[in-house]
Amino acid sequence: MIRVYKEALLNGDYRIVSEIENRISILENEKNGLEKQVLELSAEITSGKDKYIRLQADFDNFRKRSEKERLTTRSNAQGEVMESLLPMVDSFERARQQIKPETKKEKKVDMSYQGIYKQFVEIMRSLQVAVVPTVGTPFDPSLHEAIAREESQEYKEGIIIQEFRRGFLLGDRLLRPAMVKVSSGPGSKKATSSGDYQ
Repeated sequence: MIRVYKEALLNGDYRIVSEIENRISILENEKNGLEKQVLELSAEITSGKDKYIRLQADFDNFRKRSEKERLTTRSNAQGEVMESLLPMVDSFERARQQIKPETKKEKKVDMSYQGIYKQFVEIMRSLQVAVVPTVGTPFDPSLHEAIAREESQEYKEGIIIQEFRRGFLLGDRLLRPAMVKVSSGPGSKKATSSGDYQ
């Protein structure tokens, strides 16, 4: 078409020159229209990719949030169940301290009771239930409930000297604080010359 255009210009055939120029103009308009469409489609593709990335991020956040809520719900349910079973633990502890089997039959019953209690303690451990440390440790109001203070030659001030009721943790969640007696220090008593104090 360029060769025909050159020949028409050299020969002075303005009709052919005009037709070719009209065709070139039509082709340029079509090219411009196609370029515009390409730009619009590219923008749509970019917008679609952005939407996809945002949807993917929203879905990941939803999945993480759902998993966290599921774990929290499970932990709360375990905590509630364990809290409701703690009085039974107290009863087992009291019975263990009070029962002194003397006959063969009593010893057999005591062994059965001890087996049940041991099994229950193992279940609690498997659920990550732990006893709150008490005697000999510093008093911590977030873990312990002080119900008495007493002078002590053996323990410094603020150290737990007696446990009245066990406290329990489920992971790092406090199920029940330990009821304790706390040392108020040596008080006014004088140390003896033996030097056996800690």
